[in-house]
Amino acid sequence: GGGNNNNVDARSAERSLAIPGVVEAGWTVSDLLSITRGTKDADQKKHQLKGELMSLVNKVSDQQFSWCFRDPVNTEEVKDYLEVIDDPIDLRTMEKRIRKGDWYKNKHMLYSDMMKMVNNCKMYNGEGSTYYDYAVSLEKYLATIFPKRVTAAVAAATV
Repeated sequence: GGGNNNNVDARSAERSLAIPGVVEAGWTVSDLLSITRGTKDADQKKHQLKGELMSLVNKVSDQQFSWCFRDPVNTEEVKDYLEVIDDPIDLRTMEKRIRKGDWYKNKHMLYSDMMKMVNNCKMYNGEGSTYYDYAVSLEKYLATIFPKRVTAAVAAATV
């Protein structure tokens, strides 16, 4: 942020100190400033994470093999899908979760959903099917766009 932000924060901190009881409770301008800054930093981090997560979902969506992962499986057409897969997930659902803003706390959680999508596809379609091959391609691609520490941590947690 620019220099003016601090003046605004300082003014609002001084206004807060004018509220009866605030000074008596031992609050100082710097206490109040550190609170507003903390909130701003948290919002900024959240905003940044949102952007990074959206970018990862978009990268995956752009791949040729990912067309079958873009939307939820149509359970009207695929009648037994929910008997086999108890926790369906797809790219559009992930995108909605990111837009809402509080679902994914970090990249690990997004990667975890991506891997769930891969494994659902493998489980339902079985080896030898085209969809299974798409899932394998997706899994390989994920390893190239997510940081190693993320993929390793999630792999360790799901064993």
